[in-house]
Amino acid sequence: MIDEVQKVVISLPATAEYVDIVRLNLYGVASKMGFSYEEIEDMKVAISEACNNSVLYAYRDSDGMMEVTFEIIGDALSITVIDEGESFDSWGAGERQGLHDKNLNEVQIGGLGFYLMQALMDEVSVENEAGKGTKVVMTRRLMKSEEKV
Repeated sequence: MIDEVQKVVISLPATAEYVDIVRLNLYGVASKMGFSYEEIEDMKVAISEACNNSVLYAYRDSDGMMEVTFEIIGDALSITVIDEGESFDSWGAGERQGLHDKNLNEVQIGGLGFYLMQALMDEVSVENEAGKGTKVVMTRRLMKSEEKV
């Protein structure tokens, strides 16, 4: 049987005041899935970093929107944050690389958010293109407790 995908999509202004709304939605979705308090707190940090990149870098001095999608796919929660502003190129010129093999002092300013996302989530991918915005996709799998078996 194929798992049914459940999706929640919210579109909101890319301003700091709205990041809390994203975090509240995350809490609602993740708690319904059975994630622990600690796991949800980790995901809240990761999603805040993704949203803050849109808030701080995407639109500079103009108004813009960000779209956040929560997808429940089997026992995994996939979170996508999309903006249509300027891309924040923390990954180098078009290259996608992880930060796991770098020391903290090697991470450029602004790259710490991506480091945190990778540390707190199971999978993180970033797609950005000049003038077309940034798409951050983060996934966290629900770990089954041994006690529930």
